[in-house]
Amino acid sequence: MIFNYGRSYLGRNDAISLYEPELPLQAGALPLPAGLSMPSSLRDAAPDAWGRRVIINRQLGRKGNEIDPADLDELTYLLESGSDRIGALDFQRSATKYVARQATTASLALLADAARHVEEGVPLPADLDVALMHGSSIGGARPKAMIEEGDSKYIVKFSSQSDVYSVVKAEFIAMRLAALAGINAAPVRMEKAGTKEVLLIRRFDRDKVAGGWHRRAMVSALTLQGLDEMMARYASYEELASIIRHRFDAPKATLRELYARLVFNILCGNTDDHARNHAAFWNGQRLVLTPAFDICPQARNGREATQAMLVVEEQRVSQIALCIEAAPVFLLSAGDAEAIAARQIATIRDHWDATCTEARLSPVDKKLFWRRQFLNPYAFEGAPAALRALVE
Repeated sequence: MIFNYGRSYLGRNDAISLYEPELPLQAGALPLPAGLSMPSSLRDAAPDAWGRRVIINRQLGRKGNEIDPADLDELTYLLESGSDRIGALDFQRSATKYVARQATTASLALLADAARHVEEGVPLPADLDVALMHGSSIGGARPKAMIEEGDSKYIVKFSSQSDVYSVVKAEFIAMRLAALAGINAAPVRMEKAGTKEVLLIRRFDRDKVAGGWHRRAMVSALTLQGLDEMMARYASYEELASIIRHRFDAPKATLRELYARLVFNILCGNTDDHARNHAAFWNGQRLVLTPAFDICPQARNGREATQAMLVVEEQRVSQIALCIEAAPVFLLSAGDAEAIAARQIATIRDHWDATCTEARLSPVDKKLFWRRQFLNPYAFEGAPAALRALVE
């Protein structure tokens, strides 16, 4: 995919690059960075697994698992997904006429019904198809949609038919506990959609202004590191920390925040902390870490676990001991690192019952999550005795 800025855009006084160094604000075709098939900052705005299933349902009317998502090209996914996508971008067929692809207002129950149709591979009726349009522009693999409520916009996540436990409640509990532990996490709440419960996450890339909404430009940590999905296994917290030191506002405080998120991911069992699940606001010159999102404990059967991103050098084991070893990368002392972990452990322990009650979590799922996803014993192997004692 070749990209170049339009002359009219380059002539604007308020023009900013979509992201530098990848797409600098200059005339002419911009070469792709080595190894990329399209600019990663554009790929950040494309739908992922769930959005592609919605588009496949609309375009082909067949079960998503019966065709290869590659049967539709990347440009089709960009042009067929909803306009209110994450970040500031939208994609149009015309260079001069803007036509927003918006969803109609729909109840949570109707949206949940639409998501079920897509999962079953059943073509959506016209009203459900329009209602689910927003969900086609969001990343991630789980059934979801978007709604507007007063001065806020929300991402709505639904249970999947393949869930063997309440995944949406697990994410609610993790996000709530993260905020209680001092992490800047997106606000969440649980709601009813008919007989099912759904998770609402308040969007932080939209600000209500007179006459509409202000969009905030964002790039993922995958884009920051110059990678795409095929190279995602090389993404690392260490490299992200280096970028923060050199290019972010308030680098020291940002490094501490990123470190806290790494530790919490391990303590809550979120091993899906891949580089598109970290992001930064971009204003054309500097970067600012967005609130944390997609902190979702993963199903776990074995004893050992690894994080999606490398932690330091080639190591990625899900253990607090490795985090403490990596503390200097985040400009933290071992004492500071242990204090962050201690606060989080105490928060999870002390607020566990109340947060599970708030989530209306069943006793079965509560027992399943405790010491399996949350505070798994493997996370504490080799950790300082004082941290182990907080749990044991």
